Amino acid sequence: MILVYRYRVKSLNGLLNKQSRACSFVWNYCNDRQKDALRFGRRWHTGFDLNKLTQGCSKELGLHSGTVNAVCEQYAKSRSQKRRPYLRYRGKKNLGWVPLKGRELKREGNAFRFAGNTFRVFNCRALPEGKIKDGTNFSQDSRGNWFLNIVIDVTVDPAQARQPVRGVGIDLGLKDFATLSTGEKIDAQRIYRNMEQALAVAQRAKKKRRVRAIHAKVANRRNDFQHKLSNRIVSEFDYIAVGNVGAAGLAKTNMAKSVLDAGWSSFRSKLAYKAVKHGAWFEEVNESFTTQTCSSCGILPDSRPKGIAGLGIREWQCSNCGCVHDRDTNAALNILRRGRATLAVGIPVL
Repeated sequence: MILVYRYRVKSLNGLLNKQSRACSFVWNYCNDRQKDALRFGRRWHTGFDLNKLTQGCSKELGLHSGTVNAVCEQYAKSRSQKRRPYLRYRGKKNLGWVPLKGRELKREGNAFRFAGNTFRVFNCRALPEGKIKDGTNFSQDSRGNWFLNIVIDVTVDPAQARQPVRGVGIDLGLKDFATLSTGEKIDAQRIYRNMEQALAVAQRAKKKRRVRAIHAKVANRRNDFQHKLSNRIVSEFDYIAVGNVGAAGLAKTNMAKSVLDAGWSSFRSKLAYKAVKHGAWFEEVNESFTTQTCSSCGILPDSRPKGIAGLGIREWQCSNCGCVHDRDTNAALNILRRGRATLAVGIPVL
């Protein structure tokens, strides 16, 4: 199982600032070479090609050779994932980033040693035994603090897997952040919305540090809420089914601020890795027509709420069996039913 442990760095921040500028230089060099290939109709550069072009520059730039290779490989990977001929240049507005090869990072008590330098960190939790993998990096947040993100392969004992006795279906929304199939509704936090006025005042006053602090506070509060909620759900239920609501599509509508403020995708990711870590089952299911299907008789009745006009209908009665449904609770029950159907066929552990 691949996990990421994040530690705040409390030493050599100046060195990391200098190295991040050098990493941006390597990234921009890769972008220039890619544009040259496009201009002359040549084959697009792979990570291996970029490694050959940057060979021997590590000493001059003050970077470890593994860091230069990691920047080149990440550039080629990002270009392929985004399906773009070239990417944006990295400048002063980009947050700092120093990638490294996992084999180059060594543990040294409560500190870590890399490229002849010892980086002391706030040891908030112990790092488990396991192989440190590529993808490990130093990253900077909006406040200028540096963090060490360690990607580690941790062995999970299959015997710890729980039997899926207690299950729950979760319907994600905007009015209520989540509705459980048990009938419980978790209120939406609206963290960004609540801080919007203070953010507007700071932006009009051109207080850049205050703006960065507000954005960091919003992100921290959202992460804290999602971590606590996901921990509670994983500890109470053995099987978790979540609807695959499309946040990316809704983020292009007039509901964009509320959708991004909710953070559905990050919440699902937290649920997924915590479920595997603690031996629970997790599944994302298709939530199409879950609000219109009767969770009691399982059909699509004529009295169901339909289309955009029916979004305001929060409670409806099935014309077939006469059961009265709360819209969100009914969707959560249908999500749980579809998840159990998948479980009966057999789903792999993440």
